[in-house]
This record gives sequence, structure tokens and C-alpha cells, in this order.
Amino acid sequence: MSLPPLPDAAVALGAAAADWRAAVAVVGAGLVATGAAKPEYTESMVRMIEEHGPYVVIAPGLALAHARPGPEVLADGFAVATLAEPVAFGHPHNDPVRVVLGLAVTANDRHIGFVAQLANTFNDSDAVERIAEATTADKVRSILSVPPVGAGREPA
Repeated sequence: MSLPPLPDAAVALGAAAADWRAAVAVVGAGLVATGAAKPEYTESMVRMIEEHGPYVVIAPGLALAHARPGPEVLADGFAVATLAEPVAFGHPHNDPVRVVLGLAVTANDRHIGFVAQLANTFNDSDAVERIAEATTADKVRSILSVPPVGAGREPA
């Protein structure tokens, strides 16, 4: 299983976010813009963090925001935001966050596969820094090893 394509509309570079909720809203907007999710999905991602804590901060400087599959998810997709200023999610070791990924999946079994794919990318210890410093969506796609839309697959 490979990650879905990452359209330009799903990449926000140097985004302004006052706090973690705003950072999650940035990737939520990317998921909505690409047709992967309805706006309510962003609320679900925020609610998951409120209920379960900052478990989404999976590595130093990196958060993977997501929620359960449901009617708010229209297609598998993901979004990436780099933040102009890092924000704290409340994680004791991995704050502050500079890169936020948003993931929407249509089925629970697909969630594990996508997270495993992303984990492979972040085995490279400087991947977060390289994404944080990226100046183009193409550079982000290159680091994540995902295709742009139209590279042999339909948009998510």
C-alpha cells in the first residue's frame, strides 16, 4: 500500500498557527481542499487530541493528526503543513512541532498501512527538518516519496 498523491492544495508551507488547534486546522483545510474530508473532520481530529492527549506528536517536531474513519472522510488522503513558528501540543518530549501531517482514511485497516509508510520516511532522522525547510510542494513530495496528482493515480 502506498500513500495517496499529495496535491499542491494539501501542502501549506510556512503556515501561521497560534496554537496546536490552529495547526490541525491548517492540515484539515488541506484535506477538505483536496476532497478527502468534510470540514467536520478537522473538528474530529481536534477532539481526538483533546480526549487522548498529544499522542499525535510522534517524533521531535512532528505531529500526525488524524481521526477515525467515518462519514466525514470522503477518500483516503493526507496533507502537510510546515509552521512559520513551532507550536506546543503538550507532548513532554517531542514539542514544539514544526511539521504537521493530516491523515484521512476510509477504513481502519488502511490507517495502519499509511502510518507504516510515513514511519519509513521518518526513520531518516533529518526528514522533519528537511520538510520544515522545504520551499515547494515538490520538495515535500520528494522527501515523503509520494507522487503528485496525475502521476499515474487519481487524486485522493
